[in-house]
Amino acid sequence: MWSGCNKWGSPPLSAVACPKGGVSFLLQNVRIDPSSIAFGMWKDIPVPFFLSVHFFEVLNPQEILQGAKPVVRQRGPYVYRSEFRHKTNITFHDNGTVSFLEYRNLFFRPELSLGSEDDYIVVPNMLLMGAAVMMENLPNFVKLLLSGALAGLKQEAFMNRTVGELMWGYEDPLIDTLNMLVPGLIPFKGKFGLFVEFNNSHSGLFTVNTGMQDISRVHMVDSWNGLRKVKYWRTNECNMINGTSGEMWPPFMSPTSLEFYSPDACRSMKLVYEQSGEFAGVPTYRFVAPKTLFANGTDYPPNEGFCPCLQSGVQNVSSCRFNAPMFLSHPHFYNADPFLVNAVDGLHPSKEQHALFLDVHPVSDACVSLRQTGKTKPVVLPLLWFAEVSCTLLLPRLLLREVSCRSGESVCVCVCVCVCVCPSPPSQAAVLAGLSGLLRDFPNSAVNKALSQPG
Repeated sequence: MWSGCNKWGSPPLSAVACPKGGVSFLLQNVRIDPSSIAFGMWKDIPVPFFLSVHFFEVLNPQEILQGAKPVVRQRGPYVYRSEFRHKTNITFHDNGTVSFLEYRNLFFRPELSLGSEDDYIVVPNMLLMGAAVMMENLPNFVKLLLSGALAGLKQEAFMNRTVGELMWGYEDPLIDTLNMLVPGLIPFKGKFGLFVEFNNSHSGLFTVNTGMQDISRVHMVDSWNGLRKVKYWRTNECNMINGTSGEMWPPFMSPTSLEFYSPDACRSMKLVYEQSGEFAGVPTYRFVAPKTLFANGTDYPPNEGFCPCLQSGVQNVSSCRFNAPMFLSHPHFYNADPFLVNAVDGLHPSKEQHALFLDVHPVSDACVSLRQTGKTKPVVLPLLWFAEVSCTLLLPRLLLREVSCRSGESVCVCVCVCVCVCPSPPSQAAVLAGLSGLLRDFPNSAVNKALSQPG
């Protein structure tokens, strides 16, 4: 398909020499158009995705409650397969844009996993901790009522659950109690699980440019859920929805930076050009996350709009997560302030394993390899991280992480995300003291009262 182009490699895109007919053919077929060659694959990605999940098991829960430094051990991977991603509600508009929803389904693959969904893992009781922080601004009489209810439920700071329960949900009387006493405090009913809304779901209604009117705008986001900017952050710059939806970019872009909007992160993210290279024999431009991506407002003033902030390397996203204490970061606090890494034993940040990068084809600007990291941070106590791998029909076979692409011609895409839990916006001393220190910082906390009850 690309045989008409006679120069690849490190020079800028403007130096790539392609016959006129080849350029015309390329531009016609990278547009989002039902008559284009690429439309079918854009609509229904005909290749499997693999989700590889790693949990951080807490090894010293009782000692943490006494002020000890948390110790964790990584478990997994637990691998899940999604047969394909498919777009629905595809609607073309007169202004040269198209709207769509993209869905996926996941199925456990025990033969690719190091463990089963029946494995028990000790993790923080994130539902209890999150609810306690969300209750801090409630009237005192409501806090007192909830404290009594929590004491009666005998909730504990750590829990021992199976992988299946943590992934797809477990019943907890706390959910019904909170919904009955304070309707709307938590945004769900029924079971609570980390991936309950990840399966059989979509990430919102994207409206992107088709490239029919301007090929330089193809795949660029026009709106998300009808919005051209969100209202989560403190500055207009931080609220802007920029770039693409993260699947493809316009062709013939200069190798300077790439930007995409992430609904999970509630923000746009910009990657910067690092180097040219090859991926399974195909020339690529590599874009990486700059260290400023999750820097705090003190170290990088443009990020002040994302504050209140902790140390650099974690970004507060509680404003778009129902005020729950949620933070984003790279897995294992890679590229973060060393204080965060040193606060927990068992973390081993690595550029090869945990950095966010994106390899892009220099002419088509199709994503060749991606590793994306994100994180929800609590006590500096990590909960899990996962890698997502997909294979598309473009390149020779290769192996990525624990999952190999079986197709004769394929290319893999990898996405890594780390999740942690934070009972409250901790001070530096509280983080060092562990969970018990966090609870001492908030003596009126419903969790603190519940845990102090006999039994």
